[in-house]
Amino acid sequence: MNLPNKLTLSRIVMAVFFVMALLLPHFPYGKTVAFCLFITASVTDWWDGWLARRNKITTAFGSMLDPLADKILTCAAFVCLVEIDAPGLPAGQHNLVQAWMAVIIIGREFVINGLRLMAAQKGVTLPADLLGKQKTISQMVSINFILLGLMLTEDWPRLLGSYMQFFEQWFPTISFWLMILTVLLTVISGVSYLIRGHRLYSQDT
Repeated sequence: MNLPNKLTLSRIVMAVFFVMALLLPHFPYGKTVAFCLFITASVTDWWDGWLARRNKITTAFGSMLDPLADKILTCAAFVCLVEIDAPGLPAGQHNLVQAWMAVIIIGREFVINGLRLMAAQKGVTLPADLLGKQKTISQMVSINFILLGLMLTEDWPRLLGSYMQFFEQWFPTISFWLMILTVLLTVISGVSYLIRGHRLYSQDT
């Protein structure tokens, strides 16, 4: 197994420890560990692709596993964040990521992966377009911002000092609107993929 594929597999392993660090109540500095693991996994995502292209060692296994590892990591993050209560939220709102947001994001990934598999069976490739890349960026920004906020408020509150109250006041609001943007881009990019794959459905009828 080549190095890019090993890096891809490492992201799946990191996803397991990421979930443990984020959800286990007595995990020491769990939010800090989760934030560092997510950053590290994001870096390996770029690194394994760069190595595969530079050394021309792209494999069918790696092409299949790489997007799967990405989906496992991001979907695990959104599911975990639905489970986490956060301070400073308005009455009646207990989570920084609402369940309906996670359902839309994860549902979109299932639909598009199914479309890609159908396209692959026809020998057609549906690469990520600009909207898809913007969707991915918005997901990464949202997850990292929320993880950073949780890390600061729960593991390192002394770093915020007198700004703690201000941060707790605005952190949920910024997180909410980042997630709204992410959901919108997720839906729009998903519709774009469906339009691009429309010919595949037409050929079957």
